[in-house]
Amino acid sequence: QVQLVESGGGLVQAGGSLRLSCAASGRTFSRLAMGWFRQAPGKVREFVAAINWSGLRLYYADSVKGRFTISRENAKNTVYLQMNSLKPEDTAVYYCAADVTTAVVTTTPNYWGQGTQVTVSS
Repeated sequence: QVQLVESGGGLVQAGGSLRLSCAASGRTFSRLAMGWFRQAPGKVREFVAAINWSGLRLYYADSVKGRFTISRENAKNTVYLQMNSLKPEDTAVYYCAADVTTAVVTTTPNYWGQGTQVTVSS
């Protein structure tokens, strides 16, 4: 089992920044593929960013490319999502995800966090 706990969400004005953190426990973190997804009200959950175990392979949704950065600290069992130049359309619940059987997190990961709310005001 893998437990994922997100933090760092909140309310921010458009153009501002937030950094989300996701602390993992339960398995060797350095072997986990990690990612972030989000779900806005009335919409399906969508992929945001992914990072492989070494941190050398990064993937982003087109909507966040150039504004968001995913990173990980294996020594701290933590993955981050730095979000800059936030827009009202980034408002959503952000979920951390982990896969234990793939090199990069899939759209149906093995584990989900409970989510953290990000609200961007215009």
